[in-house]
Amino acid sequence: MIKTDLLTIPGVGKSTKKDLLSLGINFAEDLKNKNPQALYDRLCELTSKKQDRCVLYVYRCAVYFARGGRNPQKLKWWNWKDVR
Repeated sequence: MIKTDLLTIPGVGKSTKKDLLSLGINFAEDLKNKNPQALYDRLCELTSKKQDRCVLYVYRCAVYFARGGRNPQKLKWWNWKDVR
């Protein structure tokens, strides 16, 4: 079992933690310089299926958090949806 702090990231639950670990992300700190879209695309490749867009929104929120962002509204993954 890998020691990780991923569950301290807002919006990250057990399933997302598992996905992040499969992407080589073990700690929140690992997300600091990551591109959420690239993480999402890589997960789609690894699983050979298109993931729900909500996964991308969680990744956007997680990267924001890892970079030190603490605005309460931006710590809600649903506020990271695509603008239409």
